[in-house]
Amino acid sequence: MKGFVPPPRLSLSTEPLPITRSITIPEGISVKDLAEKLDIRAKDLIARLLARGVFATVNQTLDSDLASDMARHFGADTSVISFEEQLAQDTVSTEGTGEDGSAQSLPRPPVVTIMGHVDHGKTSLLDAIRSTNVAEGEAGGITQHIGAYKVAITDTNSPAYGREIVFLDTPGHEAFTRMRARGSKVTDIVVLVVAADDGVMPQTLEAIDHAKAANVPIIVAVNKIDKPDALPERVKKQLADRGLMPEDWGGSTVFVDVSAKQRTNLNLLMEMICLVADLQDLKAVPDRLASGTVLEAKLDRGRGPVATVLVQNGTLRTSDNFVVGNVFGKVRAMFNDRGAALDSAGPATPVEVLGLEGLPQAGDQLVAVADRERARDISEYREMKAREAQLAKSSRVSLEGLAEQLKTAGQKELYIILKGDVQGSVEVLGDVLTKLSNERVKINVMRASVGAITESDVLLASASNAIIIGFNVRPERKAQELAEQEKVDIRLHSIIYEVQDEIKKAMTGLLEPIVKETYLGRAEVRDTFRVPKVGMIAGCYVSDGVVKRDAEVRLLRDNVVIFKGKVGSVRRFKEDVNEVRTGMECGISITNYGDIKVGDVIEVFVTERVAAEAFV
Repeated sequence: MKGFVPPPRLSLSTEPLPITRSITIPEGISVKDLAEKLDIRAKDLIARLLARGVFATVNQTLDSDLASDMARHFGADTSVISFEEQLAQDTVSTEGTGEDGSAQSLPRPPVVTIMGHVDHGKTSLLDAIRSTNVAEGEAGGITQHIGAYKVAITDTNSPAYGREIVFLDTPGHEAFTRMRARGSKVTDIVVLVVAADDGVMPQTLEAIDHAKAANVPIIVAVNKIDKPDALPERVKKQLADRGLMPEDWGGSTVFVDVSAKQRTNLNLLMEMICLVADLQDLKAVPDRLASGTVLEAKLDRGRGPVATVLVQNGTLRTSDNFVVGNVFGKVRAMFNDRGAALDSAGPATPVEVLGLEGLPQAGDQLVAVADRERARDISEYREMKAREAQLAKSSRVSLEGLAEQLKTAGQKELYIILKGDVQGSVEVLGDVLTKLSNERVKINVMRASVGAITESDVLLASASNAIIIGFNVRPERKAQELAEQEKVDIRLHSIIYEVQDEIKKAMTGLLEPIVKETYLGRAEVRDTFRVPKVGMIAGCYVSDGVVKRDAEVRLLRDNVVIFKGKVGSVRRFKEDVNEVRTGMECGISITNYGDIKVGDVIEVFVTERVAAEAFV
């Protein structure tokens, strides 16, 4: 036809469009949803994916990196939010509002974690508070302990009468930090229990470290004031020296003298908790879909996976669908801390939830959703990503990896947890390492203390991506296993200059071949006897692994290294043998050393020099 101009043939442009707008995308977005956000046709997006070598259908889920690349090609910058954050945004935009247009948030009870040194009376204090403040007739109903409970102030003379407080009965700061490592903010206030007759102890200081790292206000409960040798003023002095200045000394830390045994000042402690909580203006919106945090989870033989959940916002109801971590489910039943069945649970309510499809982890975020299919999709997507992450090489910081980090611009921060055999060594090492900081790497000694490397140290290192340096001390067995599981780097030394040199080399990326240690076994010393011309022989029981002749040994007393040397001889029934295995008794001599005592532990190992690149 005359005058007709055919349309130009469509070709797929490889040039990205200029960035003109910004969009927000959730983790795991479908091709269809991404096309809608970009305001383009789904088939154009599929064609672009095909050009990248990705075969995708309209309902296929894309990971955030690929979705961001596609969005940039179509002229949009992206910010990625988690599924929980997206749900929270959607909920806020649709929930009821007050007269001033703001969401109807109401005051909620504070959530309190009680921490402190072992035997300072944490459990006694919790039990005393719970039994004192449970209403008459309910005391016998506390049949089911779920690790968290809510109490009301029942003293009619108290200004806080009728108010409620949620107490988390965790096994201590290990659980507290494990949850913080997973990014969950559960606790509003930490009550630090210190025995008036004992004073500040190592675990007290650890608890302070953990509370400060989580940026949570601390209330000090000075317990056991009924004891004749109680010195509450000494506790104030010790804690004031560590940055917790009492209010009556001009500071900002609340101190309450209590006695769990005599039930002294328990209501005063709860009033102070309410007062500190009021300063934080704690609020939640009950009239929305619930969100909360898993405090603990277990596999019950009769009921399947069971999770203890602290509802933090909204109201959780039976039959609600939910996503928690990479698990989804539907609330079949809920029980409170007294074992009573609930139909609904509002903000700041701890409940036991049945109806999970799998076992979540402590610290996972639970969100109730309206769409069960969406819940299933997101849990499957996360399960897939978790498997990929497990297969991928761990990105946990190590001294060798620091050299790689230095290639990128800006100052890096190397976090260190320092454990030593005596306070003097710890202080010197702390000063030496801190002075190594330069414009490219800053050394941050998070904790420096005396004693063996504990699970608490490993958990703090895991939460803060830190390296643990042990000076003349060893990790406890459980701590060693946890470090391997969490991929925390532990370095053990006995010479200060070795530590200094290793950190310096790590900072400059010049790690030389190092000595790798292979653990063989350990034996407990149960008796000692002196043999003429041979020396001291330790009668031992091999509690783990194998003891070999000519292997290297460490002699441990209370987990502190006393001596390092070599196995002189191994005897069994007066005969020399090459090795003795777990569960057997034997006599062990250590070359040129005789100061062995009953109760000591002989740790056996071999060392070999390996290239730094091969040591992870």
